[in-house]
Amino acid sequence: MRKRPRLLVVDNEIDICNFVKSFFQVRGFKVVTALNGDEAMEKLAAEKPDIVILDIMMRTAREGLDYLPKIKKALPSAKVLMITAVEDNEAIDTAKKMGADDYITKPLVLEYLETTVLEKIKSLRTS
Repeated sequence: MRKRPRLLVVDNEIDICNFVKSFFQVRGFKVVTALNGDEAMEKLAAEKPDIVILDIMMRTAREGLDYLPKIKKALPSAKVLMITAVEDNEAIDTAKKMGADDYITKPLVLEYLETTVLEKIKSLRTS
């Protein structure tokens, strides 16, 4: 794995993308953002991130779930953290069965998100 971790943040809310991007950039991450699943697939191919933070609800209520298997197929080594504003146990269970590595509910607590991301980075380095 590269020394500078790469992060892809996928959320239809540009403010969340920018908030998370700023937080992680000052911590040494290379961060790119996407506002939907189509854009995420383009960025995924170009950037090959270590971690993908993927919102479940974007243009549709389950767009993130629709793109999760595509992301895992395109870049199996990437860890995918699902984020959701609604604690929907069915969607969370579905995401886990589809290969999501974790999930976090909004509003995002950046310190918790950072801890989770660092744990996933550590697991990538030891695998």
